Amino acid sequence: MYLVVLEESLQFHYPNFTKQNENDFITTDNSYIAFNAIQVTGDARGTSISNLSGRIWYSQPLNLWNRKQNITASFNSTFVINIKPESNPWGEGLAFILTKESGPDSIPDNSDGQWLGIVNASTNGSSSSNIFAVEFDTRKSYLDDLDDNHVGIDINSINSVNQVSLIDRDVNLSRAIDVIASVWYDGESKILKVYAFMSNQTGENERNPIISMPLDLSSFLPEDVFVGFSASTGIYNQLNCIKSWNFTSTEIGKNNEASLLWLWILIPIISVLVMLLGVFFAYVTWRRKKKRTQVLDRDENIEIQIQNSATAPQRFQLKDLKRATGNFDPKNILGRGGCGVVLKGLLADHKEVAVKRFFKDSSQGAKDLIAEVTTIGNLHHKNLVKLIGWCYESNELLVVYEFMPNGSLDKLIFCEGDGEIRQGLSLNWEIRHGIICGIAQALDYLHNGCQKRVLHRDIKASNIMLDSELNARLGDFGLARTVQVNGKTHHSTKEIAGTIGYMAPESFHIGRATVETDVFAFGVLILEVACGRKPGKQYEENNYSNRVIECVWDMYKIGRIIDAIDVRLDRNFDEEQAECVLILGLACCHPNPYERPSMKTALQILTGESVLPNIPTEKPAFVWPARAPSSNEAAGDSLQEGQLTPITVLSGR
Repeated sequence: MYLVVLEESLQFHYPNFTKQNENDFITTDNSYIAFNAIQVTGDARGTSISNLSGRIWYSQPLNLWNRKQNITASFNSTFVINIKPESNPWGEGLAFILTKESGPDSIPDNSDGQWLGIVNASTNGSSSSNIFAVEFDTRKSYLDDLDDNHVGIDINSINSVNQVSLIDRDVNLSRAIDVIASVWYDGESKILKVYAFMSNQTGENERNPIISMPLDLSSFLPEDVFVGFSASTGIYNQLNCIKSWNFTSTEIGKNNEASLLWLWILIPIISVLVMLLGVFFAYVTWRRKKKRTQVLDRDENIEIQIQNSATAPQRFQLKDLKRATGNFDPKNILGRGGCGVVLKGLLADHKEVAVKRFFKDSSQGAKDLIAEVTTIGNLHHKNLVKLIGWCYESNELLVVYEFMPNGSLDKLIFCEGDGEIRQGLSLNWEIRHGIICGIAQALDYLHNGCQKRVLHRDIKASNIMLDSELNARLGDFGLARTVQVNGKTHHSTKEIAGTIGYMAPESFHIGRATVETDVFAFGVLILEVACGRKPGKQYEENNYSNRVIECVWDMYKIGRIIDAIDVRLDRNFDEEQAECVLILGLACCHPNPYERPSMKTALQILTGESVLPNIPTEKPAFVWPARAPSSNEAAGDSLQEGQLTPITVLSGR
C-alpha cells in the first residue's frame, strides 16, 4: 500500500524588513537588509555601487513539483519594488528568481551590468544554470530588448523568451516610486501570469496581467528550488529595493512506500478516538439536559417572584416585543449597558417604548430583571422612568419602559452621538440645574418617601434619561435594592455593585450599599453635569481619587471654584447658584460618609430652604474606619463601625 504524506506549503509575509528578519534569508556579499527593505544591490555600507551583482533568497526551499506523482505546485509571489536611479542614464534592473541552489557562491562571477546577476557570458543559455527569472528591466542592454522599461521572462538565459513594455501600462520602473508586482503560477494548468502597477494606480492594471503564457517549470527546474531576487549595476547605477514580500504556495504530496504496519497502528488509534468521541457526545447531551432543567426551574422561580409582587406590571408576550422592535433590529438600539441593550419599540397601539433586552446566559440578568420589576413597579414619581411591563420567555429577559425622546444624559452632556433627536439641543445652565434638582427629588423620594427605602446603587449620567422637555428621569433599577427594616440605611451584599468613578471610597471596605454611597454618586453626578467632565477613576490600596472631584476641590482651595463650570457655557449662568451647586457636589463627595448631607438636606439646599454645609478648603484624606463627629445627628442613623463587613468580590458596571 501507499501512504500519502502531505508536505507543508511555503508561505510567508513581510510587510517590511528589519534586522530581526536577517536569519530568514540567504544573501550574497552585495545584498542585505537595511532601511526596512531588502537591498538587492545598494550603498548602505558606504561603498561604490558600480559593477555589482547580488542575490537574496528565502532560507526555506519551495517543493515545486513531484516526479512520482507528476504534480506541480501553484504559487503567488507579490512584492513591492522601488528602483531609484543614481546616475543618468540608469541601469540595469532586478528580477524575481527561482534557482536550484542558494548561497554566496551560487551567483555567477561577472554577472554584473547587463546580466542582472542571473547568468554570465559563459553560463548564458546553459541548462546547467537551473534558473527561472521574471526580469524588471530598466535599461535596453541588447538589441532584442524592447526598451528601458519592460518585463521579461528568462529561462537559463538573460535573453527573454517573452517580454512586454510597461509604457502602455503607465508603469515606470525607474521613478523611485513603489511598483506592486505579482508573479502567479498555476501548477495544474501550467500557466504563468505577471502583473505590475504603480502603488497609486487602481482599476484595470490590477486585474489584467502584463504577461500570460503557458510554461512548464518542471521541465527545466529541479523539484526543490529557492525563491528570491537578483539585481545588478554597471557603470550606470541605481538602488534596487524590495520593500515588502508576500509568498504563498500549495501543498503537494509525495508517495512513500510504507508497510501494512501503519494500518495496524492506525486502526486501534481511530477506534479509541471514536470511543472517546462517543463518551464526549454523551456527556454533552447530559449537560444540555441538565441545563434545560435548570432553565425551566429558573423560569418558574422568576415568574413566582414577580407575580408575588403586589404591584406587578403588565406581562408582555415575546412575539409582541419582537414585532415592536423589528425582531430586535440593531438599527433600533438606543444604548448599551453592562447587562444588556436598550432598543426603541413601537407597540400595536402606536405607543413608543424603550425595551431593555438583557444579555442571554447572564447569571446576573435574572436578578436584575427581578430587581427592576419588583423595585420600580410600585414606585411613582415624576423624576423616575416609568416601568410599563416585562417579559421572560424562551430565555429572553426583557423590561419595557416609557420612551424618553432625548435619550440619556451622558450623550448630551459629553456630546456623544449625533442622531437627529440630539441635533440642535443645548444644555444651558438652567437645564443643567433643573436636571440636578430633578434627580435630587427622585433620590429623596427613594430614600425617604417610599414605604420601603430604596437604594439605587448605580447613579450615573448614562442612567439619567431626558423626556421631551429635557426633564430628568432616573432609570435602570437593575442594581436597586429595598431596605426592609424601618430606619435601616444599608443593604448588605457579598458584591460591591455600581460603576467605578461613582463609587464611594468606603464601598471598597464595607462591602455593602448605604444611603451615603448613593449620596456620593449623586455628588459625582452634580460635578460632571456642572463641569461637563467625566469622573475618571482610580483606586489603589488606600489611595482613592476621582479626577473631577480633585479638579473642583483644587479650584475651591484657591477661591476660584466657579472656574470649574463647563467652559461651553461661556460664563452664561447664575454664578451664585453655580457656586452653591459645586460646593454641594463636594459636600456629597466628602471622603468621610458621616460628613455627607442626606438627600433631603441636599434637596433643601438646591431649593434654597437650607444653607450649605461647611467643607474644608483642603480635600480631607480618606481614612478608614471613618469617625463620626459627635455633633452629627445622623450618626445614629447611618454607618455603624461595628456593622462593617469585609469586601469579598468587586464587580463594577
